[in-house]
Amino acid sequence: MRTAGEERGEEPPEDHSLGSSADATLSFARGNSDRHRTRRFVRPVSEGAPVDGGWPEPDAAARTRAFSRADYPDLGAADDEPPSAPPRRPVLTHPRRRRFRIRRLVALIALIAFLVPAASWGWVWHTARQDERPSSDAIVVLGASQYNGRPSPIFEARLQHAAELYQAGVAPVIVTVGGNQPGDNYTEGGSGRDWLIQVGVPAEQLVAIGEGSDTLRSFEAVAHVFQQREWESAVIVSDPWHSLRSRQIAGDLGIEAATSPARSGPAVQERETQLWYITRETASLWYYWIFGDSSDITVEAA
Repeated sequence: MRTAGEERGEEPPEDHSLGSSADATLSFARGNSDRHRTRRFVRPVSEGAPVDGGWPEPDAAARTRAFSRADYPDLGAADDEPPSAPPRRPVLTHPRRRRFRIRRLVALIALIAFLVPAASWGWVWHTARQDERPSSDAIVVLGASQYNGRPSPIFEARLQHAAELYQAGVAPVIVTVGGNQPGDNYTEGGSGRDWLIQVGVPAEQLVAIGEGSDTLRSFEAVAHVFQQREWESAVIVSDPWHSLRSRQIAGDLGIEAATSPARSGPAVQERETQLWYITRETASLWYYWIFGDSSDITVEAA
């Protein structure tokens, strides 16, 4: 019986050391190497192939063709139009929001309706406080009531102020204008001229126009005289609150007008009277702007 060691002892041990170079590396050789070598692929020379390192210019048939729908008759007409966008959902306006917009619009209109007349009222008041005395062709005194040839207190205050302007050299001529009421023997223009003569103004420096039942008609008569005498500028004498409307009408008729109102008389003595005249003149001014005519409101100072 042999032991494991004895059995191993009988066999020569394997030699794992490196032997010769021929035994160490085995070379693999393919039979018939010429036939199994890797072949080089050569494309036959044709149109579009490189020749001598460059690419020849292809003919027109080989070039990239432009797409034509006629080459594809199977495409239906439905492909001609782009797909339409899906229908948009209608925007719904909330009832509360709509009512809010209407209320805001009504409030804005109400605010404008309040501010515009208030601004006009302030303009009348501001113009009434101005006293303009530029050198002019004539001083125009707007008539007021007269009693059988005697000027009323309001009219007399205007005439007195015009006489002062004449003496100050503002203009060489004073024009008094105003008609009469049915049954009157005197006109406002004639009564004013007579009063000025009595206080020392030369008669040849006075022009009386016995026409005009309101401010607009009076200035139409004055404008006619100005055209005849080739006058252009005037200083208007009236009550303070009447100044703005008088200047507006005169300017519309081609007269370069300034205002120098009378500061005395019943029209400027009491605050309640002043407020009434400012309000009345504001309404009359708007009436003139809208309708192009004088209002039918009749007061002593008109």
